[in-house]
Amino acid sequence: MLRAWGQGDQSALDQLYRIVYDELRRLAHRYMSRENAGHTLQTTALVNEAYLRLAEVKDMNWQDRAHFFAVSANVMRRILIDEARARRAERRGGDNLVIALDEALDVEKGEDLDLITLDLALQSLAQINHRQSQVIELRYFGGLTVEETAEVLKVSADTVMRDWRFAKAWLKREMVRESNSPLR
Repeated sequence: MLRAWGQGDQSALDQLYRIVYDELRRLAHRYMSRENAGHTLQTTALVNEAYLRLAEVKDMNWQDRAHFFAVSANVMRRILIDEARARRAERRGGDNLVIALDEALDVEKGEDLDLITLDLALQSLAQINHRQSQVIELRYFGGLTVEETAEVLKVSADTVMRDWRFAKAWLKREMVRESNSPLR
């Protein structure tokens, strides 16, 4: 179905969506559980918006299931970042939209993370080391295992773990620096 969709068969996307809907909901729920209590976007709305954006993808060379979920995770992240920017613009510099950051980045329970700051830090990391930013995106946002991440990136599990440890430390440092910036 992934190959057929990648070659332009929209009915294959509809069939695929029915099959993977529960998994996409789980992924969306993971994202939404990190959002602050006042967030207006619901899990189902996030899945539906992701589907609409994925439906617009043309001529994608889908590698496998893990690649599909990695792209889906990226799409959901982009939707939430767009929402965060829109809410920030509405407030004209008001409070940042924050998500609770769990043990994935080794921050103490209960500490909050600005989604936009994380996105900016990931973009900076991607300029320095694209693969390390992909590891964070696939594991933290996509919920992929070390082995699935290694498969998508075509590297060893040991390489994924090294990249994971370095990228987490780098992101923490970068985000602290960004949050202390006077331009913020």
